[in-house]
Amino acid sequence: MRIYMQTRTETAESPRFYQLSLQQDLLGGWTLYREWGQQGARSSLKREVYLDHESAIEAFEKARDSQLKRGFQIVFSQGMDNAHAH
Repeated sequence: MRIYMQTRTETAESPRFYQLSLQQDLLGGWTLYREWGQQGARSSLKREVYLDHESAIEAFEKARDSQLKRGFQIVFSQGMDNAHAH
C-alpha cells in the first residue's frame, strides 16, 4: 500500500512531499518506507521493519495522520480502503 502527500505552496517554491509505502518481505515481515523532501530536490528515506501486519498498519496510519496534521494533503493512495479516514 502506498500514500503520496504534499503541501500546498503559495510561492514559487516547490511543494514538500511525504510518501509512505508498506510492503511485505519474503519472510512474512513488513517494511514501512518513509520518503520526504522537496519536489525536485534531494529526498530522505527511512525504513522500518515490523514482524506482523497489525503493527505495520498501526505505524503506517500513525505516520499518515501525523503528516495530515502538519498540513500535508493526500494526492495519491493505492491499496487502502480508508486512505482518507481519521
